[in-house]
Amino acid sequence: SMPAEMLIKIFSYLDAASLLSVGCVNKHFYHLANDNGIWLKIYSSCFQPKKAVRKMKTEQTETGSLGCAALHDRNPGYWKKEYIFKQIAAVKTRVMQLVKPVDPYTGLPCKNKEAMKASGLSWIIVLKDKYGKEHVMEKAKLAFKDTSLTILWYSTDWPCLGILSTLRLFGVMPLLPDQSRAHNKKGPHRCSLIAEYHLANLTESSVAVGADKLVQLFSLSPGLLVGLWKEKNEIAFVMASLHYHQLLERSTLGSATVQYALPPNQPVLDDIDPEYGLHGYSLHLDMHGRSCTYLCGTFRSLFCRKDDIANGYLRLTVVSLKDSTKHLPLTGTLGLFWETDVFKGSVKNCFMMVVTVLDETGKPFWCFSAPVYLELSSKASGLYDYVGPSYTTDYADSEGKVCVEFVRLEETKEYFIVNLVLYISTKKVNNWYGTNY
Repeated sequence: SMPAEMLIKIFSYLDAASLLSVGCVNKHFYHLANDNGIWLKIYSSCFQPKKAVRKMKTEQTETGSLGCAALHDRNPGYWKKEYIFKQIAAVKTRVMQLVKPVDPYTGLPCKNKEAMKASGLSWIIVLKDKYGKEHVMEKAKLAFKDTSLTILWYSTDWPCLGILSTLRLFGVMPLLPDQSRAHNKKGPHRCSLIAEYHLANLTESSVAVGADKLVQLFSLSPGLLVGLWKEKNEIAFVMASLHYHQLLERSTLGSATVQYALPPNQPVLDDIDPEYGLHGYSLHLDMHGRSCTYLCGTFRSLFCRKDDIANGYLRLTVVSLKDSTKHLPLTGTLGLFWETDVFKGSVKNCFMMVVTVLDETGKPFWCFSAPVYLELSSKASGLYDYVGPSYTTDYADSEGKVCVEFVRLEETKEYFIVNLVLYISTKKVNNWYGTNY
């Protein structure tokens, strides 16, 4: 029943975040909180030079107006949208500046962690049950690595697994990043859908990657790990491993219902020739157990010849069985570390593998981060330099495959990578270069 003029006067004392919140109360408040006069004042004080702000205040005092053209010729909410877009653009500019510096050794951005923090990004998962009810899980622990981010969610209040249908992973970005840091996390924000997973018949439709005394791990593509309590067969934790490349775009540029689609590559004129094959590629490989790193290395000058193209794949050999000088040791005891509010543990012979393949121009060509596990090989290694069992780890998606062979030395209890081969899909290469392999 309060007059609109009085409410607008009250709203004029609010900051931007509070105005957006009060606009969610009802339709009447929404329209009043869109007042161009209020938002032009906020916009001008934030983005206009100080001289212009002083001049505007003087004009306001003299004429009682903030500028008729700026107010009456604009639709309601115009200056609110302008203010929000400018805030977001300012943060994006700051983030892009942070990801520009490149590590001369790896060829990858070296300030990803700082860029994530500058953007104010966070990540949540939304579990939807068969009855349409949604359960939001926000409490998460972050582990930043060289090329990936691992996010762990755990709670004592997970919904029953038997009634869950889907899990959606979202990036959450404050609408007003600079102001939201001073406010609570419940301030105005927008969500960007990163991936959606189906949880119905989880133990049957996903890949079992290992277990310890308390939990069993199941992998869902892309890059999601679900830990179930063995006794109850209920969720203990959820772990997502996200590659930095594409992470910012997918966490900010998508909508709440549609994932962001990366633009197609623009081929660069080169001497690419199906008869010649690929050349000048490099691989950055990171193997970690969430909190500890087992291997982190860069391999350059990878290539394949025409004879290496078969069965729809181009083969890039990184580590060869024949060349023992390039065999790689893994440091530490292999295992994927997990924790909840009460318990902690480690699943042996399971880890996160992060692969970044760069083309000859140094542009990310194929990237992924995914949980993998060691599988005892039935074949004898045939290597006289090693005494111990052989293991294999394989990963595959629509763009390629990675095949790794390990040998475990019983005396030192170390793992050595003795064979590492990348198989790139010819369809992926053809789409990237506009060629025909």
